[in-house]
Amino acid sequence: MELVDSLVSAGGFLHGRGWVPATSGNLSARTDEGFVITASGKHKGQLTRADFLPVGSGAVAAPGLRPSAETALHAGLYQRFPACGAVLHTHSIHAVALSRVHPEGVHLVDHELAKAFAGVPTHEGTHVVPVFPNDQDLERAWATIGPTLDPRGLPGFLLQGHGLYAWGATVPDALRHLEAFEHLFACVVLEATLWSRR
Repeated sequence: MELVDSLVSAGGFLHGRGWVPATSGNLSARTDEGFVITASGKHKGQLTRADFLPVGSGAVAAPGLRPSAETALHAGLYQRFPACGAVLHTHSIHAVALSRVHPEGVHLVDHELAKAFAGVPTHEGTHVVPVFPNDQDLERAWATIGPTLDPRGLPGFLLQGHGLYAWGATVPDALRHLEAFEHLFACVVLEATLWSRR
């Protein structure tokens, strides 16, 4: 239950920052049997333990609840990255806007906060957050996304017009990564605005 409580807490934090408006977004964490994920249609600022469903061998959803429509992407990430222990998905304004304006990928250049990502030792350098086309068929979407994700890359990607997926070894790691992405995206948007006014 401690794992689910950490996801409940993460949901409250993400909602407080305005990154999961209405009932958008989904949160999951790996378990011994598979993983748990938010039920579809749940407000992330009002989550309880009962709003998480098990996914895995023999798992049965609670009556009246169904797993998030994007469960296939979470399952794909756990399979692709064995060290991944949690996945968080947001619909923030900056993530959605950048994914529409930069379908080729969002470039993060020489930002100090890049060091918040596991394995990044310096602010120097360019990191590209990949952007993938959105698709209502999430299994088909993952068939495109999964093979292209670099295990040495940043722990996140954008779906065009949809939002950010970030992951980490634990829920706190995933939350740190997501918060860093959101800060960096805000910087990219603000920098573009300020440069256009010079």
